Amino acid sequence: MMEVLILGNSNKSVKLTAAEVSYLWTTYLSDSMSICVFQYYLKHIDDQDIKKLILHALDLSQQHIEIIKSIFTEEKILIPQGFTKEDVNLNAERLFSDIFYLQYIKNMAKGGLMTYGRMLPNIYRDDIRSFYAKGITSSTELDTEATRILLEKGLATRPPTIPYPEKVEFVQKQFFVLERLGRRPALTGTEVTNLYANIQSNTLGSSSATGFIQASKTGKVRQYLQRGKEIAIKHIKVFRSYLENYSLPIPMSLDQEVTISTDPPFSEKLMMFHFSLKIYAGIGNFGVSISESQRSDLVMDYSRIMVEVLKYSEDGANIMINGLNNPHFLLIEMIWQKGKSLAMALIKGPLLFYFLFFI
Repeated sequence: MMEVLILGNSNKSVKLTAAEVSYLWTTYLSDSMSICVFQYYLKHIDDQDIKKLILHALDLSQQHIEIIKSIFTEEKILIPQGFTKEDVNLNAERLFSDIFYLQYIKNMAKGGLMTYGRMLPNIYRDDIRSFYAKGITSSTELDTEATRILLEKGLATRPPTIPYPEKVEFVQKQFFVLERLGRRPALTGTEVTNLYANIQSNTLGSSSATGFIQASKTGKVRQYLQRGKEIAIKHIKVFRSYLENYSLPIPMSLDQEVTISTDPPFSEKLMMFHFSLKIYAGIGNFGVSISESQRSDLVMDYSRIMVEVLKYSEDGANIMINGLNNPHFLLIEMIWQKGKSLAMALIKGPLLFYFLFFI
């Protein structure tokens, strides 16, 4: 039995801010989607350890839904439509393996830690702060549990190791000049970590797309997902080229964890919404990678890739708003605008630096 989340003092006389309403609304939609996904996973699972992990994740999402409903009801805010039993077919054939489920939960917990951590500093009302602070704790526990299972089953893909530094070195101006001439310095530990993590997330996204493409019954959605898969594969090739140049290991593919089923477990709306969240997370990951990269070629690649992903996400938003009569268009538009603003801010800085010093 999982411990129920208990909110702290609510300060109910204090009106919710725009940030707090937006965060709660987004969390509600995401968790309603997760409930559908986890309920389907539980219909097709063999490994008992992974089953307990999914039950844990499902319990957390259900708690979140009830808490947000309560907050919105007290504040007299319209409760989002969210995703329901109409968006999932629990009788559909198995589409993914148990190993895919485990990697999915690991990635989801990582996303929760990053998202809740970004949200919390912008929240001021006690009950909402308590909710998201507990969300960070819950995501940490879920990540720890998923990591333990991955290690015990020999499925964990650790980031590469690098030689320990033997002396302190300072960057010289020639560092950048030689890089432009092709004599590039070694990758830093942070750059290696980000490249590896971006390959992992794109690998999971590519495998998810494979399953969704098989299950989709709408030509426009299927074409969009196919294009997303091709973009993910192209980005993986870019990232892995940096690691391979220094004989560093590459994360394994998950395509083998997708079955041949064409029976759709989810609605077209849910699959597109699911993909839009992955895109938003990817844009954030690329932004962090840009800010932590010291190589101009790597910064330029991340910047170019981010622009490509933004264009792709805009096309997806148009499909969801115009083609699927999606009731979640407000969130979709918010995700697109947030991603666009973030990307432009992150790209302009590195590009300006590049053109000032290298052109």
